Amino acid sequence: MGALLVWLIVGAIAGWIAGLVVEGAGFGLIGNIVVGILGSVVAGYLFPVLGIHIGAGLVGSIIHAAIGAIVLLFVLSLIRRA
Repeated sequence: MGALLVWLIVGAIAGWIAGLVVEGAGFGLIGNIVVGILGSVVAGYLFPVLGIHIGAGLVGSIIHAAIGAIVLLFVLSLIRRA
């Protein structure tokens, strides 16, 4: 139960940060949580392929998820414009 709560908090923070960085791409609270969690999954697959390693811990997880969410929001904004 505690791990789920941490995932939701990290996802919310990462989605909120990504929504600030990629203007006009926020999806509200629930949408930002989902984008943050999916962003961390994207970054989890993308970073090792690129050889990028971010520190462990809560802050590292938030940075990791935020970068993945920014990439995800950027791709989604390109799709929405098309």
